[in-house]
Amino acid sequence: MKPRSTLATWLGGLDGSRLARVLERRRDAAAAPEPRSVGELAERLQRPGSVALALPRLARPHLQVAEALAALRAPASRDALAELLEAADDEAARELDAVLEALADHALVWFDGAGKLRMAGALRHAWDAPLGLDAPLEELLTGTTSDELRDMLAALGVKPPGTKSQRLAALAEHHGDPERVLSVLAEAPAATRKLLEDRAGARPARFITSGSPDPDPEPEPGARWALDRGLLIEDRHRYCPARMPAEVALALRGPGRHAPFQPVPPSVERVSVAPVDVDREASAVASTFAAGAASVLSVCSTTAPARLRSGGIGARELARIGKAAHTDDAVVRLVLETAYAAGLMARNGDHVAPTGAYDAWAEQEPPEQFAVLLQAWWNLALTPTRARDEDGKALPALGGAPPYNGCVQARHGLLAAAARLPAGHGARVTADLGPLIAWHRPFADCSLQEDTPFATVIREAELLSVLARGALSALGIHLRTGDPEALGVECRRLLPSATATARLGADLTAVVTGTPSTRLAALLDSVADRETSGTASVWRFSAVGVRRALDAGHTPEGITADLAAVAAGPLPQPLSYLIADTARGHGRVRIAPAACVLHGDEPALLAELAAHRKLAKLGLRRLAPTVLSSRSPLDATLAALRAEGYAPVAETDEGTVRIEKTRPRRAAAAVPAPRGSRARGGRTAAPNLAKGSTDFDPIALATRLLAAPATIPDPAPFEGGAPFATDTEEIVAGWAKQLPYTDVRQLAHAIDTGQAITVEYVAASGNLTVRTLSRLELAPPHLEAWCHLREDERVFTLSRVHGVMPT
Repeated sequence: MKPRSTLATWLGGLDGSRLARVLERRRDAAAAPEPRSVGELAERLQRPGSVALALPRLARPHLQVAEALAALRAPASRDALAELLEAADDEAARELDAVLEALADHALVWFDGAGKLRMAGALRHAWDAPLGLDAPLEELLTGTTSDELRDMLAALGVKPPGTKSQRLAALAEHHGDPERVLSVLAEAPAATRKLLEDRAGARPARFITSGSPDPDPEPEPGARWALDRGLLIEDRHRYCPARMPAEVALALRGPGRHAPFQPVPPSVERVSVAPVDVDREASAVASTFAAGAASVLSVCSTTAPARLRSGGIGARELARIGKAAHTDDAVVRLVLETAYAAGLMARNGDHVAPTGAYDAWAEQEPPEQFAVLLQAWWNLALTPTRARDEDGKALPALGGAPPYNGCVQARHGLLAAAARLPAGHGARVTADLGPLIAWHRPFADCSLQEDTPFATVIREAELLSVLARGALSALGIHLRTGDPEALGVECRRLLPSATATARLGADLTAVVTGTPSTRLAALLDSVADRETSGTASVWRFSAVGVRRALDAGHTPEGITADLAAVAAGPLPQPLSYLIADTARGHGRVRIAPAACVLHGDEPALLAELAAHRKLAKLGLRRLAPTVLSSRSPLDATLAALRAEGYAPVAETDEGTVRIEKTRPRRAAAAVPAPRGSRARGGRTAAPNLAKGSTDFDPIALATRLLAAPATIPDPAPFEGGAPFATDTEEIVAGWAKQLPYTDVRQLAHAIDTGQAITVEYVAASGNLTVRTLSRLELAPPHLEAWCHLREDERVFTLSRVHGVMPT
């Protein structure tokens, strides 16, 4: 059995409700298979990957306290931490305690049995130089010889003890006393004092020089005096500059130098806003976006956007889609990126086409459609409306940019900032929320070249009605809490259902208020041309549109009946005349394939075509009173006649009318489905806790953990150590020698249930990579899986898997 860590001891001493809070905030550590003891939970909580997931969710004061504690080299006392942060008065002390409580709820900082503050090891290493301080003296002196330590002590005027360990302790004791360090500095040459004072206030250099180390580097002015006394420590191989021990830097900074601590968020100028006004604006904006999204994806369904050779959809295609959908570039980009993330679109050769999931989405009501895109935006690891890079160059949509969690944190920080505004108030200027985002989520991405920080993410939130009138809307509230059912309810409350009828006017227009249903939009698109979209959409009927419907195989009687079925009143007489007149001229000329032949029942019309000047390029020649031949192919002849206002139809080889109805292009799903919908042995796959599954019960799990034995088994399967629950666990443990037992359990569980998993994998090049794998198949000593990084089936060696995390 493994000895209990201080974290496991602390977790085991919590009551059920407090442990449940930890599980709620660190859901990845409770992912299936659930931990069987507080010892296993502690091991999961201290994994670098798990800590890396928790860090971006912390606010600025939490990170400031954690960095200060890392600089103190925990275990440290709370009083020392408070002194460093200058949090001695009552108000600051309460704020510090609140921050420590929040860090404890994340199991990142806790008190040990001696009342000292401890922190997760991975958190301690989150900073190369916390507060600009390098490593302690004893760490920097690792490898120093006893004679070198003797010389340092002698230069300081301290009598060297007899053994190396005693000399190291004496030097550490000397440098640990700020007064002694300052008295030594008072005797230093001026160049040395300047060098040390400059280095004490700067972050330490940690770069590695290229090539071989210089055997005799040129020292900085005054450095040799400091090196001889251990005030600077030289790297033994001289790969990097001399480093200043943390004790020396703290002494030189003096007692008046405190670590930053900003427990109070920046203030924002507020304005009163009634909830009904927030709802009204959110409803209008969401309805407009939903209609625009349906229009954008409908355009992509009709003509799949072409991809650039470098990847993504370029400015020309984006402009085409925007013009056809009657919306701007920002909405087009936002819709495409969220639809792609939701699986509604995927790459299909040199195009990006809708998938089969799009057809199901298109049949849904606008509230359901909007909810799908809104949830996709919430976790999108990029900024979808970003149109230019740092150099001002245009960026394509769906360009395959590497995912960046800072974009997610910017969104989460925005909603956290808006949620902190008092009820009934909104920001007078939404751009003022930028500093609040940086306070709530310091890891948020603000790298965009913007005059106002986070202006792009704020604008996206407004486009999606997450923010309305400067306040968090009901949609934003439920999006932030991660409750998909409540979000769906709010979408249905704020967004009207699709409109199934249209007002057909005598001016040959069709007006639809709200979002048209899929059937209505398809009908009007087939017989008319859309002029505007938004809260009200307008189509205009013309002979061109009616001919298009007739070319697709519709009859004039069918068109009239379909329009009458969706009309809010009787069919206007001008529209009936338009359909009838267009139908009379439709098909009067037929073009048969030969290369090609035109024939019809009216000799005068054929003679007119033969004499038409603009059709001379076709090389029409009269073969008979009702027959013409053409030197141009059928499709070219057909297009030329239609361009001049005629309404010919094409025939098939059998002499029947060719129906010009194209089947929408559909792409395969972007990510293959798991090999089986059910787990081996008939078990259903466990819920993904990282995505906010409602099946997760932290209180019940906390109760089970506190009742279980505190330690975890030592993973030594071939020495009689670990009691494996499944054969898969035993096989994985036998080959994946680098994995601790809890990682073995999670990888085996993913294999057995068909779930995706994230692994740290050492590639053949020797580089450590992070891969998300699905469709796992165990084939010892290998693991066959779909690699989401390479988007292909790959074979992985189990011995090269060094870490496992739930996806």
